[in-house]
Amino acid sequence: MIEVKELVKSFDGVRALDGLTLTVPTGAVYGLVGPNGAGKSTLIRHLTGIYRQESGTLTVDGVPVYEHPEVKARIAYIPDDVFYYTSADIRDMMRFYQSQYPGFDAKRFEALGEILRLDRRRPIRKLSKGQQKQAAFWLALSQRPEILVLDEPVDGLDPVMRRQVWSLLLADVEAYGTTVLVSSHNLRELEDVCDTVGILDHGKMLLERSLSELQENLVKVQLAYGDGGALPAGLSILHQSQTGRLQQLILRGSAEAVRERLEATKPLFLDLLPLSLEEIFIYELGGADYAVKDLVL
Repeated sequence: MIEVKELVKSFDGVRALDGLTLTVPTGAVYGLVGPNGAGKSTLIRHLTGIYRQESGTLTVDGVPVYEHPEVKARIAYIPDDVFYYTSADIRDMMRFYQSQYPGFDAKRFEALGEILRLDRRRPIRKLSKGQQKQAAFWLALSQRPEILVLDEPVDGLDPVMRRQVWSLLLADVEAYGTTVLVSSHNLRELEDVCDTVGILDHGKMLLERSLSELQENLVKVQLAYGDGGALPAGLSILHQSQTGRLQQLILRGSAEAVRERLEATKPLFLDLLPLSLEEIFIYELGGADYAVKDLVL
């Protein structure tokens, strides 16, 4: 289990992490989301032992990460921009990873090579961005890590390879209990794979819940009233728009309770729809302040 408690990190007097707390259960796929500058990359660099916190704690199974190389050896990390030695090819990096990670599995490396089909002799810097990401997954999964930390993991991959990579990751979660923490702006993709989502904002955890709990707390409503019809008072409305008689609302509350209150007002039309993770992200962060705006000249 990854546990972060009251983590603080500052740069030039500005707090990138401001008392951040989160928990990633063993064997879970945890989606880390937030606007640019929320502190996601800073948190990841603490999780992987690159940064040392000013205060607070960050542990894996109760053991601090930064001070213990044996904990770091259990973690594989794929950053947004992968980096390898300038002249290295995949064979060179495989030998390097073998020397650094006791759990590196040469047989698995060969098996993954049959799936990912990259030229092992070509310098990695000469591969395309997508191929470099494939190489990163090839090497990382060959470590058989207990924890896999991913920052924009499938950026640059074509749709077929994206599906292949997610299939490999989720198979490891199921078969070996691998813990995956993934930070991505592709919320639609996270929606398909994550058990739990944490939303960061200004270095703090805004909320941390299972995806089903997030979806149960917000409701998208479409409804229309005849003449004289009106919404009941006391609704927790996060967003409201109207085209003709058709209104669209984002409401806080359970679908059952919202439906009961609105049906009592006898609308001509009423429909409740599930929210996507992208919509939840926008409205939990503050609704109109984060919504797309038009330019008015």
